[in-house]
Parts: sequence; structure tokens; C-alpha cells
Amino acid sequence: MIDIKLIREDKEKVKENIRKKFQDHKLILVDEVEEFDKRFREVKQEGDNLRALKNSKSSEIGMLMREGKKEEAEKVKEEIKTYNEKIESLTKEEEELTEKIRERMMKIPNIIDDSVPIGEDDSKNVENEKFGEPVVPNYEIPHHADILGSFAGLDKESAGRTSGNGFYYLMGDIARVHSAMLSYARDFMINKGFTYCIPPFMIRSDVVKGVMSFEEMEAMMYKIEGEDLYLIGTSEHSMIGRFKDQIVEEKELPIAMTSYSPCFRKEVGSHGIEERGVYRVHQFEKQEMVVLCKEEEAMEWYNKMWSYTVEFFRSLDVPVRTLECCSGDLADLKVKSCDVEAWSPRQQKYFEVGSCSTLGDAQARRLGIRTKGENGTYYVNTLNNTVLATPRGLIAFVENNYNEDGSISIPEALRPYMGGIQKIYPKTSK
Repeated sequence: MIDIKLIREDKEKVKENIRKKFQDHKLILVDEVEEFDKRFREVKQEGDNLRALKNSKSSEIGMLMREGKKEEAEKVKEEIKTYNEKIESLTKEEEELTEKIRERMMKIPNIIDDSVPIGEDDSKNVENEKFGEPVVPNYEIPHHADILGSFAGLDKESAGRTSGNGFYYLMGDIARVHSAMLSYARDFMINKGFTYCIPPFMIRSDVVKGVMSFEEMEAMMYKIEGEDLYLIGTSEHSMIGRFKDQIVEEKELPIAMTSYSPCFRKEVGSHGIEERGVYRVHQFEKQEMVVLCKEEEAMEWYNKMWSYTVEFFRSLDVPVRTLECCSGDLADLKVKSCDVEAWSPRQQKYFEVGSCSTLGDAQARRLGIRTKGENGTYYVNTLNNTVLATPRGLIAFVENNYNEDGSISIPEALRPYMGGIQKIYPKTSK
């Protein structure tokens, strides 16, 4: 949510930002906010004036009563009654206007950074840099479901019976690799100076609305029936929510945290849930980065955060690239975002394994997260980034470490989490 001062002082800037995001249907919201805000300030001023007049008149009553002017005192009381009725009416209108303004402000997108490429959708995203050579071996890389199956490591059929489409069982060495990657991701971030956290896996609706747009919420979140609770789609949501309505001391900034959680997503959209494999599923696990900082530090943290994901995957012998998200591909709360994509030697293309975003003070405004320093109280900036989301990260790992004999090499960085073994072998191999 942007600062309403932007609309008061430069509404054309706000409208131009909406056009850059190809959301022209939202232009009217700016005019409506301007109109409602003007009326809100008029109503508030009138109410304040009446309250001051009421207080002044109230003090007269005692004086008149002491002077024995009971009839005049009664007249003043009647005046005050009229003031109270008017104040009550104005207060009600003020509350209605506040809600109308907030409802529209929640839909107006954040101001994007000047460096964001302009484009209508993800087809206009721009490759930034490649890390590692994207190798295509001279032997076939099977579909990841077949690789996992050769280790007796994936069972979607049973998961379909217990839970339905989009769920899975991981087993044996594959489940061990999956857990090893998450443990390594945890320690990797702790060694970068981040505080490790395990957050609640359910959050209330006011937190959900604070961290994401309504459209995202409807498309992603699972609602707990009969409760004001949602299953989290990423631990960023509950991690940011931890600071709701809090004032953080400026000396405590930056706050850098890394959190583990299971994640739950509807995955509603044209892509749907694929029948084969575990690339897009309803349930996965994730190691996340979350940072709260001053505005002037946000871009430095943004660049550090995505570079950590690159470093993590390169330590697992997975080639990656970074992809700058264009304006039309940015969620409304984001100022700037890039995806980290892993190389798929089977498909001979890259696919997303992580996303890094800086959101300015949009989430902080929605949730009331402020900091207090020498120059007063102000909203913090928030950032988030994926270290590892798996089984998607698992797919990148097994494809890039798959050998011609069907075995999977375990890179040195992961071996301490795999009992020191250097390879795992399919069940069909001796």
C-alpha cells in the first residue's frame, strides 16, 4: 500500500505507475481516493471544530449554573446535544470514508523501481546473468518422475488415494536427499548471519491481507473452515506478520531471518497441477529469507539475497541464471523482483527455483510495522527471497547430478547431511 501523500501531491506519478503495470482499469481508483480523501479531511476538520466548540460550551454550563442562570444553561445543553448528534454523524461518515479509501488503496500497486523493465507479462522478463555452464550430457536425462521412480523414491498413486491430485510420497534415498537439501539450506543461511526461525504454519486473515493482494490470496491460500485461519503459502507471510503493529528500535535493524516451513498452495490458474512429477504441487517445503531494514539499505540487501540463492545452487553443481521480472509480472506490493532459475539438462531450458523481492514499505504500512530512531517513527522496508523450495529444487538437483549409469552424485557440500556418501544408486542397480 502506497503513502496517500503520493496521491495528494503527485497523482499523475501514481497513474503512470499503474499504466506501466498494464492495469489501466485501476486508474479510476486514484481519482476516487483523491475525492474521498478530500471529503475525509473536510469532515475531520468540521468534526474537530465541533468538538472544540462543544468543549468550550460545556465549560460554560458550570459557570452559568453557579451564577444561577439555569435557563441559559439548559439552552447551552440543548446546543451541545445538537453538536453531539452532528459529531456522531460526522464520525460515522469519517469511518465510512476511511474504509472506502483503504479498500481502494489496497488495490493500487506499489511504485516500481526505475530499473524494472516495462513489459505486459512474464514473456517480457529479462535475463540478467548466468552462473555455471548449462551442460547437456551425451546421454539421456529421463523425466524427473522416472529418475525418482528408479530409486523407489516417489509414490503419487498412493498420495492420490490419501489426499488427491497434487500430492506425493517421497521415500528412501530420495526423501533423504530432500531433507538433506533443506538442512543444508538452513545451515547455509545461518552461516550468512541470518537468525533461524520456525514460524506458525497458519495465520489470520488480517495478516494475509497485510502481506499480499486479494487476488493472490484467492488464488493461493487454503482457508480453514470455520476458523479465521489460512494455511501459509510461504513462511514469509507469518515471518512478516510476527512484527504486526510493532515498533522496532532502529538500532535493531537490519533484522535478517531465515525460516523453514511446509507451504500449501491451491495453484489455481491455466497451468494447473501436472499429472506427472512433482514440479507443481499443493504441498512443498521451503527455506526462506526475510529482511526488515531501512529504506536506504533495501537495494543492497536485495542484491545480497538473490546472490545467496545463486551461491547455494552452484554449491550443489546446479547451473542457474537470474531473470529480472518486468512491470506486468510484478505482484502489486513489489518494488522490484527477480527469479533464480535452474538449468534443466532434460528440457534444455531454465525453470524457476526461487524468487527475490523488495516490497518497499508496502507490507509494513498494511501491517503497521514501524521503527523509531533519532529522526522519528517511520515504516520499515521488507524483503523476501527463496533459499530453497523443494521438491522443485530436488528436480534441479537430480537432473544436474544424474549419471549415465542412473546414479546421482552427491556434491561435497551435501555429503555431511547424507552420512558422507558420494553417490546414491537406483534400486535396479547392484
